[in-house]
Order: sequence, then C-alpha cells, then structure tokens
Amino acid sequence: MKAWYLLVFLLLAGCGNVDVEAYRNQSPAFDLRQYFNGRVDGWGIVQKRSGEVIKRFHVLIEGRSEGDNVVLNEHFTYSDGTRQQRTWTIRPDGPGRWRGTAGDVVEEARGQNAGFALRWQYVLDVPVDGKTWAIRFDDWMYLLDDNTLANRSSMTKFGIEVGQVTLFFRKQVQ
Repeated sequence: MKAWYLLVFLLLAGCGNVDVEAYRNQSPAFDLRQYFNGRVDGWGIVQKRSGEVIKRFHVLIEGRSEGDNVVLNEHFTYSDGTRQQRTWTIRPDGPGRWRGTAGDVVEEARGQNAGFALRWQYVLDVPVDGKTWAIRFDDWMYLLDDNTLANRSSMTKFGIEVGQVTLFFRKQVQ
C-alpha cells in the first residue's frame, strides 16, 4: 500500500505548472494580432499518449483584424485526406489576456501572453471513431523569430493526457 502512495505522490509532484509570466522578459515579443495578420502556414503531427504519430497535417490560416477582434480562418488538410475548417474570433481581455470562440470550441477559450510565449487553453469537440469527445487543450506557443512560431499542445480527458500536438507555423511575408 505504501508503494501506491509513493507512486501517487511522484505523479502529482511531476505536475508542475509553468506560469506564462516566466517568459515576460524573453524576446522577440509575441504579438498575436500582428503575427496572425495575413497568411500563416502550419505543419504538425498528432500523437497518442504513447508517442505514436496518428496524423500529420497542414493548416492554412488567414487572419485579419475586425475592430478589437482577431479573426482566424483555419483550413486543415490531414494525411488521411480529411479536411477541417475552423474560424476563431479572439478578443482582448486586458493586458496580455485573450478570450476566443469557435464553432467546435466548448465554452470560451482563454489565453495569456508574456514575452515570446502565449498559453491558450480551451475544450474542443473532437471526432473520435464516430463519436465526439470534449478534449481539453493546453497550447503553448513560442515565437522563435519574427516569422516562426512553435506550438506544443497537451490533450487531456478527465485530467489524463490522451495525446499531444506539435505544430510549427511560418508567417508569409508580404
């Protein structure tokens, strides 16, 4: 029984949570509105919890400002030939804070950025084997240079990680 308690303690001790403010003084500064204004291409993979890659994809994002809002039209093409479209409407929610909605996003997404990083959290309805699962996404985006953004997402269900998404974006210079 003591071994079980030790295992639970070790698992919980490993559940650290980095605060985006830790990146406040890191550059280049990530400006969500500026970065996603225009065309951005992205390439990524979806992995199971085991690390097995289950899908590869390309996403084309066309972004624009509408008043205070940022609108992102995302067009996904997956390695299995399936396609998906999502439109985000993102609005500022105070200094360095954002809120967003999309058709397949449950509730409202929330984000915070500081320095070169943005943390974006939301619940997405994901089709899985003919059913729809509400999967919690915890996205961390890191601006590597003016045109390159890395994104690492953890996907959880009932608090258990079920997979990851790794994605690289490249802003098209006009």
